[in-house]
Amino acid sequence: MGSIVSRKRKDGSVGHTAQIRLKDGGKVIYTEAQTFDRKPAAQAWLKKRETELAVPGALVKPSDPMLKDVIDQYCADTLRPHGKTKDQVLRTIRNAPIGELRCSEITSQELVRFAQSIEAQPSTRGNYLSHLAAVISVAKPAWGYPLEKQAIDDARTVLTKLGVTGRSRQRTRRPTLDELDRLMTHYQAAELKRKDIIPMTRLIPFAIFSTRRQEEITRLQGKDLDRANLEIIVRDMKNPGEKIGNDVRVTLTPEALKLIELQPKTDGVIWPYNAESVSASFTRACALLGIEDLHFHDLRHEGVSRLFEMGWTIPRVASVSGHRSWSSLKRYTHLRQAGDRYAGWKWLDRVAP
Repeated sequence: MGSIVSRKRKDGSVGHTAQIRLKDGGKVIYTEAQTFDRKPAAQAWLKKRETELAVPGALVKPSDPMLKDVIDQYCADTLRPHGKTKDQVLRTIRNAPIGELRCSEITSQELVRFAQSIEAQPSTRGNYLSHLAAVISVAKPAWGYPLEKQAIDDARTVLTKLGVTGRSRQRTRRPTLDELDRLMTHYQAAELKRKDIIPMTRLIPFAIFSTRRQEEITRLQGKDLDRANLEIIVRDMKNPGEKIGNDVRVTLTPEALKLIELQPKTDGVIWPYNAESVSASFTRACALLGIEDLHFHDLRHEGVSRLFEMGWTIPRVASVSGHRSWSSLKRYTHLRQAGDRYAGWKWLDRVAP
């Protein structure tokens, strides 16, 4: 009646999903699943639930399960692994009061109340609704559960009108050359003292010249590098839908390739560092140097801005940045062609002579 499936998560840990399926006449009439970090815990839960469900009358409204059970089933049946953010969001929704409601009780009003209860920015609330919508969109056609897609469509319309959800504000912060000089000087001194620390004197310029996010930088692999054509494949590139499996071939600027060539030759990860550690190091350095409101991700914005200032067209910039929608790059078109502000930048010559 029950089974346990173990799958490796994106972060390298293993999740053990215990799933129960009850059939009547060959048709599945009830399903329930829950994921655990430890297999013994999954086995204990499976044994407990099998005992409980064996009691006559235990199946209350099998075709109308609680939302939390639908989320568990969605995660168990999905063959493609979710990203870390989606896993966290679905887990939060599952454990929220709305997770205890049965499918037939999930109305647009309940969804609006749930979104209003999330203490976060409008864009984050919108992301929660998007991930929940993915579950709701398959619940009825796949399993026959009374979860209505119209309910979440109506809720999203209302939440947008009320300003509860919305797009994230576009950051315009760019580092000045003076700020970059201070950061590079700081990291150069640190790297002279310790050879085992993250080489930020290479990663900072690479983030700018490649326009890559920190997570993408730490996933780049030598086997995906095409030196002859100045290209590399970015695995699992972030996009509005599922990023897992969204592998994109992008163009490398000559400066970015030059920095890659400084790394040890490998078919594996080129920059074998933790993305969160890279970001945390950058944040600490900015605080120490009195550089305010500058994030590592702003280096990507700086890199894209640089290309437009050099007179590159939207299609050519998109080939480097990996933007699928050219409309996302329209916010840069106000930049005037002013040449390459990094022409003759002393730090590129020092780091990659």
